[in-house]
Amino acid sequence: MKLGIVGVTGMVGRVMINLLEKRNFPLKMLYLAASKKSVGKEFFFKKKVYKVINIYDLFLKKPDIVLFSAGSYISKEWAPKFSDIGTIVIDNSSAWRMDSSKKLIIPEINASCLSKKDKIIANPNCSTIQLVMVLFPLHIEYKISRVIVSTYQSVTGTGKKALDQLYQEKNGNFSLKVYPYPIYQNVLPHCDQFTDKGYTIEEIKLMNETKKIIGDYNIAITATSVRVPVIGGHSESVNITFKKKPSINRIHEILLKTKGIIVKDSPKKNIYPMPLYAHGKDEVFVGRIREDFSFQNSINIWIVADNLRKGAATNAIQIAEFLVKKKYV
Repeated sequence: MKLGIVGVTGMVGRVMINLLEKRNFPLKMLYLAASKKSVGKEFFFKKKVYKVINIYDLFLKKPDIVLFSAGSYISKEWAPKFSDIGTIVIDNSSAWRMDSSKKLIIPEINASCLSKKDKIIANPNCSTIQLVMVLFPLHIEYKISRVIVSTYQSVTGTGKKALDQLYQEKNGNFSLKVYPYPIYQNVLPHCDQFTDKGYTIEEIKLMNETKKIIGDYNIAITATSVRVPVIGGHSESVNITFKKKPSINRIHEILLKTKGIIVKDSPKKNIYPMPLYAHGKDEVFVGRIREDFSFQNSINIWIVADNLRKGAATNAIQIAEFLVKKKYV
């Protein structure tokens, strides 16, 4: 088993290395690739030193699996080249997510649709993953007709420079501008670029990817994505309308039994999900589950997850683990 990581110096890439070691992924050779300016940098993996190489040198190694986390431009250029030589690409960018010929995978939900023929596999958007982890089992039971989601997204979703901006502003230095405004002690209703229709690209990802993964394009979904000065993960306030009348007790039962979900829902004891608790964990946390008395067959729910873990690196590695288990590699 030869595995490569493209974009290893980024925040998600670094988490991927740690998780591969922590989860004891069955590999014999590990190759770490990044941009030219990062070539030669060193990383430790299982007490051995690995030096960063460029993507072309990684291509020449003919790895069995490559985890891409280097942006859409790199993925569009290089993923087909790797797939042509038989390498399986698990891509964390948005390059292939809405491509009808590529599968968009959350292992707990739809990994069973994968086969040996799939050479480019798309990893969903971080906010989409935690949302659909909760929506899917509820959709099976009650059939969802509409979803209204507002996200409160960590600066880590933007990358290291955004994290640096937050820290510098906290210390009184407002010179670094990853965002158009300060993020420290501020909230920006602005994740990614705005489109002509007034929605951001992040909001459109949430709406489109959710339908594709669930497999129901008739679900009405609208989203507002907000950037908050938080490090530990993304939070989502979600209003769900079902075709059938839901039972709050039954919803608790369903989510308690769903793999990868932890229910923290005891408001009277101040128990509810927060990024503070989700940080560094692989599960999706759910709470504040309650009936929406203003609209028929509707509930409100609060969802939190570490966007660098289940929202990115963990999900990608879980896909790789599934492929190995099924002997598709």
